[in-house]
Amino acid sequence: MFSGEDCCAQGDAMADSAGTKLIFPGLAGFYRSLSPFAYAFMRFATGAILVPHGVTKILNTPVDKFAQNIAAKGFPIPEAFAYLTYFTESVAPACLAIGLFTRIAAAMMGIEMLVIVFVFQWQFGYFWTSRGYEFALLWALLCIAIFFKGGGRYSVDRLIGWEF
Repeated sequence: MFSGEDCCAQGDAMADSAGTKLIFPGLAGFYRSLSPFAYAFMRFATGAILVPHGVTKILNTPVDKFAQNIAAKGFPIPEAFAYLTYFTESVAPACLAIGLFTRIAAAMMGIEMLVIVFVFQWQFGYFWTSRGYEFALLWALLCIAIFFKGGGRYSVDRLIGWEF
C-alpha cells in the first residue's frame, strides 16, 4: 500500500506497490514533503467545517423547538437528545479538528450522521439539493474512517500520549 514514505530512492519518480509512476515526476518531492500532513488536514477539515454548523444550531434553534422535531420522529426523551445533538455538533467536531478524544468524537458524529441519513433525510432521496442524505452520508463515512485511524501523528491525542 502506498504511503507518504514510499518513494523512489533516487527521488526522480514516485511509485506504489503496483508500479505506477507519476506523470510529472518532478512533483515527487512536493508530494513526499506534504503527504505526512494529509490525514491531519482531512481530520481537521472534517471537524472544523462541522463546528459552525453546530454553533449555528445552538444559537438559532431553541432546545424546545429542536426537541419537538426529535419527538416527532418517535425518539424518547427528546430534550436529552436535543442537548446531546448540540454537544455532538459543536464540541465533538472541535475535538475532532484538534485530534482530542478523536475516536470518541468521530464515533459520536458518525452515529449522529447515520441517524440523520436514515431517520431524517432518507425519505427525500439521495441528493442533498433535494434535502437528501448525500451530504450527511459523506460526513458519516469520513467520521467512520477517522474512528478507525484515530488522531494520527499530528493530534492532541498523540501529544498527550494516549487515545481510546
